Amino acid sequence: MSNYEHDFSTVSAADQKDIQELERRIHDFQRGKEDTERFRLYRLTRGVYGQRQEGVQMFRLKLPYGRINSDQLVRIADVSDRYATGNLHITTRQNIQLHYVKLANSPKVWTELAQMNLTAREACGNTVRNFTASPTAGIDPKEPFDVSPYAEASFQYFLRNPICQEMGRKIKIAFSSSEEDSAFTYFHDYGFIPKVQVVDGQEQRGFKVLVGGGLGAQAITGIVAYEFLAEDQIIPFMEAGIRVFDRYGEREKRMKARMKFLIQKLGFEAWMELVKQEWKALKNKSVAIDRNLVPEEAPIGKGIIPADLAPVDEHWYQEWKRTNTFEQKQKGYYGVYVRVVLGDLPSDKARALAAVIKQYAADDIRFTINQGILLKFVRPEALPLLFNKLHELGLALPGADSTADITACPGTDTCALGVTNSTGLSRILEEMIREEYPELIDEKFFKIKISGCMNACGQHMAANLGFHGSSFKHGDLVIPAMQVVLGGGVAPDGRGFIADKIVKVPTKRIPDVVRYVLDDFEKNGGEGEYYNDYFLRQGDKYFYALLKPLADLKTMTQEEYFDWGQDRLYKQEIGVGECAGVMLDMVGVILKDAIDKIAVAKESLEQGLWSDAIYSSYAAFVVAAKGMLLSKDVKCNTQKGVIDDFQTHYVATGDYTLLNDFTATVLQINQYEPEENFASDYVAQADAFVRSVIAQREAQLVESNGIDKKVVGDYYRA
Repeated sequence: MSNYEHDFSTVSAADQKDIQELERRIHDFQRGKEDTERFRLYRLTRGVYGQRQEGVQMFRLKLPYGRINSDQLVRIADVSDRYATGNLHITTRQNIQLHYVKLANSPKVWTELAQMNLTAREACGNTVRNFTASPTAGIDPKEPFDVSPYAEASFQYFLRNPICQEMGRKIKIAFSSSEEDSAFTYFHDYGFIPKVQVVDGQEQRGFKVLVGGGLGAQAITGIVAYEFLAEDQIIPFMEAGIRVFDRYGEREKRMKARMKFLIQKLGFEAWMELVKQEWKALKNKSVAIDRNLVPEEAPIGKGIIPADLAPVDEHWYQEWKRTNTFEQKQKGYYGVYVRVVLGDLPSDKARALAAVIKQYAADDIRFTINQGILLKFVRPEALPLLFNKLHELGLALPGADSTADITACPGTDTCALGVTNSTGLSRILEEMIREEYPELIDEKFFKIKISGCMNACGQHMAANLGFHGSSFKHGDLVIPAMQVVLGGGVAPDGRGFIADKIVKVPTKRIPDVVRYVLDDFEKNGGEGEYYNDYFLRQGDKYFYALLKPLADLKTMTQEEYFDWGQDRLYKQEIGVGECAGVMLDMVGVILKDAIDKIAVAKESLEQGLWSDAIYSSYAAFVVAAKGMLLSKDVKCNTQKGVIDDFQTHYVATGDYTLLNDFTATVLQINQYEPEENFASDYVAQADAFVRSVIAQREAQLVESNGIDKKVVGDYYRA
């Protein structure tokens, strides 16, 4: 094991257990005691994600709704200096990523972060990912109420929750502060927009709820499940829907394994009926939210402000003040956006920024969805001084959250799935807009977003003008390209749009694409017309004709065979995504997983966690049945399929005789309240089943001279 002595004195018991398990499993993996794919699936749920470069990892924190304080920011910076590159990368999901971390150092990274109440648990993998929210939550003049406590309560409820540890794919959840939908709820698995209604003279809080949205290769807008769902019902609704997704969701065809596809397959009404059927099994039919869970007014900085202080650059200051600041709902205080190019914040700047925040703002920092930072409760007389401090740090760029503030994922810099260089292109476009279209630093409703591949980490399908990495085959050479999409994003009135694909263009011609699109809108758009309305008015064929000349490969120059930032001919090098891959396993190892789940169920039973014990037992039933089905080469792609097929291929055939109705036995999970008696009985039934199938498998091994069956494919994941 590592010689590093973990200081757990300020680390929660849950994080300590996770860190020690991660260290043990890294130790076993590095000594060949654990299969590569099994270990990969595990480490992803602990925030450890493989990079394009071999031998190093990306370490992702899980920062619900992007909220941290200045001391936590300093700690992340210190950790990056010690174990990574000295850079903090802000993501579109309001997280921080550290790159080039050695696998063996991951437990050290987590320990030092956990000492400041930061976690990496379920930051990646097939889990409930980070809860995002409008960064302005709590200070937004247009919000009915602060959604931060609701995002925080939801994060706490689902973290380490047994129902969402081994799903077929991830779940993404967002809370917007108002109907303007600045958190893009419309493309999430669950989206929540706050609403207030008055009943019998009493004000009631609730949410408009959207479900089944998503980006990626097949982007879909969410469906309105409720126009108003009471505040105490949002967590039970999420839990019931996640349980349905876990049981019925696709697990073999990963491109079809998101909740949006399950709702499409079943139909929305049928999905909602299954959600209602799960209600009885919920441990909490109502979850009251502590409205003070996240203080709405954090302490205000007390830094001294000289009376005669002037901005170091008056013109720049006025642009910055106009585009990067706004008056909060708390009159007399300002929110201040810090524009962070490419979301990359060097550690020295992070520490200096933390010191400034402590003096002149609230100690409540929010990372934004467009890879920036929002500071809160800045006094108006402090704005010139704050501008000067940010200017010293190179963090006073005007145009936050405007056309000039381009979102881009890391692309081929570090991501194994990256096809083309998104960061190099982003720099070029930002420079071009600053020089050729300076007025666009004020434009908040035309956004440009770039992803290095079609998987939409840069949220290109939610951009008015978006790009994702692609390529052309041209003779014996490959040309780096970008797929151009138009018409995505959120309108001023909160309407959500998914972009349409228009044409694929060599990446070196993308600056001209931007010029063509902007110039065309300037010439032909109506006064005050929102771009997406203009796009719909003209139609995609119009824009295909507009941009098609840029896709003509007959006019290629030598430079266009190079990607941005490259000094050699482009070579496509796409790795295996960390959320994909096959499993290579033995049936016996799969059955051992069932034993482990029974152990967890019994531990939960001892702690009085009846619902957790029941769900772990359910998982044990499914995994054990799955192992036995695979020994017969029966391949199922949903948990419900496993349950039904075990009945068909084992019980009905007489190959398993200890239960008459396996399906009914397992699905007791949604027929009874999660109380002590049922939990005890269900755990005992699952334990007996797992023991019996292991005994049966051992008998099979005797007949096969001890040779276990290998399982290759994605089928184990059910």
